[in-house]
Amino acid sequence: MMAKILTPIEAFLATLSRLAVKHDCDGQVIWADGPDWRAQDDEAEMLDPDEIAFYAEGMLIEGLHLHWQIFAENDTPVLARLFFWHKDPPPIPAPEPGLALVAEGHWPQH
Repeated sequence: MMAKILTPIEAFLATLSRLAVKHDCDGQVIWADGPDWRAQDDEAEMLDPDEIAFYAEGMLIEGLHLHWQIFAENDTPVLARLFFWHKDPPPIPAPEPGLALVAEGHWPQH
């Protein structure tokens, strides 16, 4: 049986997907809105762990940029944040107190 060859986007999202599913992290989508970021307002809009990479892949295929972060609380990953923009993003905000950055990635990769 041949191993599946990953596309560059799939390879980029592999760590995000693995961590989100393994630790049952919710996914929060955050959009650039001029000089600021606009996050989802409703908990019901959070992505399930198995939806995170699929959603991100669709946005990257559409040409958006992405900076993803996985945060932990008490050493347990709990949240994935997906920052999307077209060009010239605002600075990525610092996490709230109590959240520690576990992993992150940036597309397109520099």
